Amino acid sequence: MARTVGDDKQHMSLKSILAPKGVTPALRVSSSRQLLEAISETASAVTGLPSRVIFDALHQRERLGSTGVGDGIAIPHGKFLGLDKLTGLFFRLEKPIDFDALDGNPVDLVFVLLAPEGAGADHLKGLSMIARQIRMPGVAKQLRSLDDADALLAILTREDKGTSRAA
Repeated sequence: MARTVGDDKQHMSLKSILAPKGVTPALRVSSSRQLLEAISETASAVTGLPSRVIFDALHQRERLGSTGVGDGIAIPHGKFLGLDKLTGLFFRLEKPIDFDALDGNPVDLVFVLLAPEGAGADHLKGLSMIARQIRMPGVAKQLRSLDDADALLAILTREDKGTSRAA
């Protein structure tokens, strides 16, 4: 039972949270630590939060258990004081890296979700939305085949209508 479009709080989409400058089409890293450092630098530029704060929070979350969800996909996430809205980032790695994923496979598609400290259910809704988008038929394959940030952003923010085409 979704609310009408007029109620912004009820309508969340990847387009509303994914930062256009937060899409990196061919990141070259060789370890999970390098990946988290690169994520932190990009996230800092997008959000204005200190990169060290972002790194520490994401690193702590990974220590609780890997956010590598399988099929080459990871969804690192955390909550941050001073952040005013959900912010998403996406990285396609040039070469897959070990990320302690649940299925043991290396990771090459990385979605990052940064949430305000008091985000509550919106944080979980954001994670769910990311997972739903990546499970759409053909999306992961398309993301792996593109090396242009705008094309990746178009795939990531495409609404789930069942009749989607690559941009």
